[in-house]
Amino acid sequence: MEKIASFQIDHTRLLPGVYVSRQDTFGETMLTTFDLRFKAPNREPVMDMPVMHTLEHLVATYLRSRAEWGKRVVYVGPMGCRTGMYIIFEGKLSSADVLLLLVETFDWLLSFEGTIPGAAPEDCGNWREHNLDMTKFEAKRYVEILKRAGKENLNYPE
Repeated sequence: MEKIASFQIDHTRLLPGVYVSRQDTFGETMLTTFDLRFKAPNREPVMDMPVMHTLEHLVATYLRSRAEWGKRVVYVGPMGCRTGMYIIFEGKLSSADVLLLLVETFDWLLSFEGTIPGAAPEDCGNWREHNLDMTKFEAKRYVEILKRAGKENLNYPE
């Protein structure tokens, strides 16, 4: 059985950042999957599930409400390993193409107050499991990495 592409990235050298995980063509549509890596895998504690859940709700809400990006968002969701999340956009994009958008997204998240969008029993299958304070803690660290990102935070290690 062939090893899938994401298992071929050297996770012992992977740093927090934003990476193009894959690009796939469906008909004439190109989709770009981004790896938003918050944690250095196997070297930092992972994020807990309430943080991952809150990130999913807030990041999806912000991105889908953006006029120029909302219709290009295909998916926003957590990684099973809890070191980051995936975002899939329509289009052939690079990490540099979305870097400022992600900084805006996480700056917005840091200023967010109130009820988590979609955190109601009729909207979510696990609506009680959120933690805005810890999500902001993780988002603050991540946005600082994005603001000073170098090639090592935008390109997978070779």
